[in-house]
Amino acid sequence: MATKPHSQARYAVGALLLSLTAAACSTAPIAGHPGPSTPAPQTTSPAQICTSLVSYWAKETLKGSKWSGIDWEQKGLSNDQYALHESIVAAARAEEKRQGRRKALELIDHQAKRECEKRNGATGSSENWRPPHGVHSPQ
Repeated sequence: MATKPHSQARYAVGALLLSLTAAACSTAPIAGHPGPSTPAPQTTSPAQICTSLVSYWAKETLKGSKWSGIDWEQKGLSNDQYALHESIVAAARAEEKRQGRRKALELIDHQAKRECEKRNGATGSSENWRPPHGVHSPQ
């Protein structure tokens, strides 16, 4: 059976479209265009780690969550961070009575950030606290 000229043209156009689609999906860089970039690794400061930990656990304590009763070491807190946690929770409980839960949670975030920054992460009092890999704690 002979192929009609129009069928051959359709076949050629289909093959061309297929090859162009495959080329467009390729991740290889095209001359003059840089390839996909790899994001630079992010570093987290001791103050940011402190803020995250203290804020998280203070909120869990205020809410009375299942895990809020574990000890400070299991929470990954230093002695100083635990002291911050306790004072922030006390302030948040008072705020919750005055202004409600939402305001108390906001107070936790604000105070944890302020106090952790002021103390540069509050890590100096705990012999067993270690910064994450790649982050150096000031001594």
